[in-house]
Amino acid sequence: MTTTPPALLRLPSPLGRLELTADDDGILSLSIETDGHLPLAEYAENPSPVLRQAAEQLDEYFAGTRHSFDLPVHLTRGTEFQRSVWARLSTLGFGEVISYGALGTDIGRAGSGRAIGGAVGANPVPIIIGCHRVLATTGRITGYSAGQGIPTKAWLLDHEGIMHH
Repeated sequence: MTTTPPALLRLPSPLGRLELTADDDGILSLSIETDGHLPLAEYAENPSPVLRQAAEQLDEYFAGTRHSFDLPVHLTRGTEFQRSVWARLSTLGFGEVISYGALGTDIGRAGSGRAIGGAVGANPVPIIIGCHRVLATTGRITGYSAGQGIPTKAWLLDHEGIMHH
C-alpha cells in the first residue's frame, strides 16, 4: 500500500503534467506525466510552501527565465552510489552536458557506465537534478526514463541549447 506523501502538488508543463512530492526537509520526487498517468493521481493535492516555490521555479525554467534551481531536495531513497551520481548531476548547470563515462570518472567509478546509467535513470527528481544532461560520449541520447522517454529528454536538451543526436 502506498502511503500519502506529506505534501503533493501537480502543475502543467510543456512536457505534460508534473507531480511533485515533499516532506518537511525538501522535495522528494518529481514525476512527469506518462501516457496521461501520474503515480499519485488517486491522492488529492496537499501543497506546501516548498512545493509552491518549486512550481514557481519550474514555470520560470520552462519560460526560459530561470537557469538554476534554488530548492531544498531531500534524497531519502537510493544507494550511496546512486546518491553520489545524483550529487554530481546536481552540480551541472543549464546547458552543460556530461557523458556517462566522465560522470563515472568524476565520482571515482570509471568504467562503470551501465551502473551510472542505471543511477541516472533512477533519479527521483528529474529536471531539478538535471539527469537529462547526460549523453553518450558521441552526443547521442541513449535513453530517458521520465515522461515520454527520449522525446522528453530531447525537448529538455533543446530547451537548454544542448546539441544531441
